[in-house]
Amino acid sequence: MSEMEFNGGSFHYEIDGDPGHPALVLIHAGVANLRMWDAVVPALAGDHRILRYDTRGFGLTTTTDVRFSEIDDLLALMDHAGIERATLIGASRGGRIAIDAAVEKPERVTGLVTIGSNPSGFPEVELTERENDLFDELDELLAAGEHERLNRRETELWAAGPTRDVIELDPAFLSLAYELNAVNLPHLRDKATPVPLESPAYYRTVDIEVPSLFAVGEHDLSGELAATEYLLSTVPDSDGARFFDSAHLPSVERPDEFVRVLTGWLDTHSL
Repeated sequence: MSEMEFNGGSFHYEIDGDPGHPALVLIHAGVANLRMWDAVVPALAGDHRILRYDTRGFGLTTTTDVRFSEIDDLLALMDHAGIERATLIGASRGGRIAIDAAVEKPERVTGLVTIGSNPSGFPEVELTERENDLFDELDELLAAGEHERLNRRETELWAAGPTRDVIELDPAFLSLAYELNAVNLPHLRDKATPVPLESPAYYRTVDIEVPSLFAVGEHDLSGELAATEYLLSTVPDSDGARFFDSAHLPSVERPDEFVRVLTGWLDTHSL
């Protein structure tokens, strides 16, 4: 187990691959932890240096009640690992962190990949009636203090999406999704406060100059689908990938397909 201390946090991280290879930094989703990348790391580590970590408030990373910057946390881990520049690959909120880093610290970023991610400051999108009902249920569970049930229902929402039922999912995938999010339950007591960008990335995506890949699952939520289209329409050197048999976690649900798409894109851009 590798740990790094920074600004009141003890960060759990893992490194794979040869230090001489191009670097990839994998940033997990908000309903997961660094274990979400287990199935894809072996295929990527043969010709890449890979850093993945539990962000503050997730997984095995612990934190005191401090104000913090997600970008500063990311760069501190990169510095600790001896990584000057990297392609950032983020799922969901991990992708938002990656986008923020790409606009704030472009000198540290060689490429950008997001999966079902919104740039910071992205406006609210009108949800479907089904989506509103699902979020209302989550709000009721939160108000009732039923945190374990909330954790499971939140997992089901993002794993299945609003257009599929959980009974349609592969049982092994659903079980893994529950496991990935359950690890985050103890962090409900964390009081660390994230400091947002002064100018949100939503207004600055046109300034992203590195090759970018914006992926999304066909069954993801309306906001994530809309945000992906926005990123593709505003980031100059961008490509899209849509996973037709997945929702918010295609790299977990369809790891082989995700690796095929990602490695093909990395090869094309010599990353």
